[in-house]
Amino acid sequence: MSNVKLAVIFYTMGGTNHQMAKWAEEGAKEEGAEVRVLKVEELAPQSVIEANETWKAAVEAAKDVPTATSEDIEWADAIVFSMPTRFGNMPSQMKQFLDQQGGLWANGKTINKVVSGMTSAQNPHGGQEATLLSLYTSMMHWGAIIAAPGYTDPVTFGAGGNPYGTSVTVDQNGSMVEDVEAAVKHQAKRTINIAAMVKNGNQ
Repeated sequence: MSNVKLAVIFYTMGGTNHQMAKWAEEGAKEEGAEVRVLKVEELAPQSVIEANETWKAAVEAAKDVPTATSEDIEWADAIVFSMPTRFGNMPSQMKQFLDQQGGLWANGKTINKVVSGMTSAQNPHGGQEATLLSLYTSMMHWGAIIAAPGYTDPVTFGAGGNPYGTSVTVDQNGSMVEDVEAAVKHQAKRTINIAAMVKNGNQ
């Protein structure tokens, strides 16, 4: 699997999806993949971020993480996206990043990218599945290959049983309710394995 290149692209306000991205990186590297962990550009005004201590801390913690670009999408064989839910959809920050890839899409550069998504919300039924489906709708337009975890490993059940992608509930203190580390790593490894089959099958 050492020839697979993975981009782990996240957006976070509280640090949860940054942590999930790190676990995805660890899982992918265990499979021998080359990994880039990247964040999408923040759109919220600095004054709004400064007024929220949790958000401010999450931005500070991710300050040295490179911002994702179209070049990263073109470079990657596989992509794992991680983001919180916003009213049952992906956040505008992630949506804008995807919308900016029209040039790559028009030139066929998104075809057969192997993609998978992860998410978080403050309630178990707060839009987690719908958020991942909103991501996957865009990925279908890309011509990408969706590598959802399904129920391919028992760790999925321990993480809440979301077959669309690992999702976690975050309590009022910003702590993850479910233990999703193993599920995230499994999902990353599954994505890498599928990407290897796609890539090596085309050689």
